[in-house]
Amino acid sequence: MIIAAKGKFIKYLSPSYSGKHHDYGLFKKLFDPKIDWFDKQHILVDLGFIGFAKDYKTKKLSLPNKRHKNTELTENQKNDNKNRASNRIFVEHAIGGMKRYRVLFNQLRTHTIDLYDLMLGVCAGLWNFYLSNPLLD
Repeated sequence: MIIAAKGKFIKYLSPSYSGKHHDYGLFKKLFDPKIDWFDKQHILVDLGFIGFAKDYKTKKLSLPNKRHKNTELTENQKNDNKNRASNRIFVEHAIGGMKRYRVLFNQLRTHTIDLYDLMLGVCAGLWNFYLSNPLLD
């Protein structure tokens, strides 16, 4: 799980978990809902975080519209989702920035999560260093 800022900086990188886990379940495990983590933040999340507004207090929350069973989204809802996605794209760009370091891009043959976490952290640090030094372009 990655928390990124608008400038594509990686602010938080969670530990890796093996197996299938729901994003929001892991998020609640990492960030206790009883603590006001995001009360002064504008938060942009995807549909994997339905229930975020119920559990966490935020300055502003942007959650896409969900299509319900046997109904379609209206054109306004589709356009709204496109606008929200264009505002959230920096997270995907941050992930892509980490993948420029080929250790994450190629198939990884490590069998320990700790080593994978270490490599992921180094790649995130290198990406943030790259962003903070415009002379490296």
